[in-house]
Amino acid sequence: MNFCSACGASVAYKVPTEDNRLRAVCTSCEVVHYINPKIVLGSLPTWQGKVLLCRRAIDPRHGYWTLPAGFMELDESTQEGAARETLEESGAQVRMGSLFAVMDIPVVQQVHIFYRAEMLSPDLDPGPESLEARLFDEAEIPWDDLAFRSVTLALELFFQDRAAGAPSDRVHSVRL
Repeated sequence: MNFCSACGASVAYKVPTEDNRLRAVCTSCEVVHYINPKIVLGSLPTWQGKVLLCRRAIDPRHGYWTLPAGFMELDESTQEGAARETLEESGAQVRMGSLFAVMDIPVVQQVHIFYRAEMLSPDLDPGPESLEARLFDEAEIPWDDLAFRSVTLALELFFQDRAAGAPSDRVHSVRL
């Protein structure tokens, strides 16, 4: 951040009084601007044992496979956002399930939250952010062509849980 969104003056990075972190502080009106991580919401949709993946039509990682996910919008819950992103990217109608994984990714200032999701039918109609959407058996997952480490980790954990017959919620910090 270079300029204050309140008055347009330049900002300086300093630790405000009674704080403990560098913040963007307006050099004119002294408003403190808090810059926080972005929340990425997604789902791990399944249909008859297969996992839904989407091939990205946008950067970053154009052409690589991912779980349906995207940035949280205002006025929605994390579960609503995950369902919205699933519909937008794949066209899949889903019944949202429980929390699956939370992944802190400090290097890109993001938190990724994934929910389990049950597809209501195998019908898919990818939106403009996806080149295609497809269901994969575990043996068919394109591991070398996955877009993000968080997606790889989510899929690994999902298949581990399935093999163990014991789903569990997970919180991870992904260091790149």
